[in-house]
Amino acid sequence: MDTHNLCQTPTTYRLLRLEYLLGLAVAAGFFVAHLGEVRWWVAVVLFAYIDVIGYLPGAVAFRRSADGRIHRAYYVLYNLMHSLGFQGLVVGGWIWAVGAEWALLVIPLHLCGDRGLFGNFVKSFTVSFEPVAHPAVGAALREFATVPWYALTPSGAVPAKPPGPRTGTGPQPSEAVR
Repeated sequence: MDTHNLCQTPTTYRLLRLEYLLGLAVAAGFFVAHLGEVRWWVAVVLFAYIDVIGYLPGAVAFRRSADGRIHRAYYVLYNLMHSLGFQGLVVGGWIWAVGAEWALLVIPLHLCGDRGLFGNFVKSFTVSFEPVAHPAVGAALREFATVPWYALTPSGAVPAKPPGPRTGTGPQPSEAVR
């Protein structure tokens, strides 16, 4: 959420997905408006190669693994192939080498669809390659998502008694959490 709080609540996660749904809608609108100009073999290849390289090898390795643990290289492949930055370079290279074309819109369609529709973002080494609830995340969210930041003491602990109404004197909430 910010540089000091590297986590999401269910609400901020849904808001982030909503932003990608907006990007998906914009890309889909342009794609549909130019369907007659799309080179379909290019569109299919560009849409599929992201998962053929970035997802399928890790998914197969995960399913073959007895304990669900797989090599970090699969995570790196997934994150690279599903990176807006990397795919932006692919699009830029394609435009430089071949020229601009409407089929390139399948790349933001794929990435925004993964994030907006399915909720798949960058994969961390600390969680399962395939979505499985991590008990530590659930436990942290039960506490984190229900304790407002202004209710914390300067040390970051939750006080035994909830704060009373603000009177305007004393440290402001932003000062209390430093």
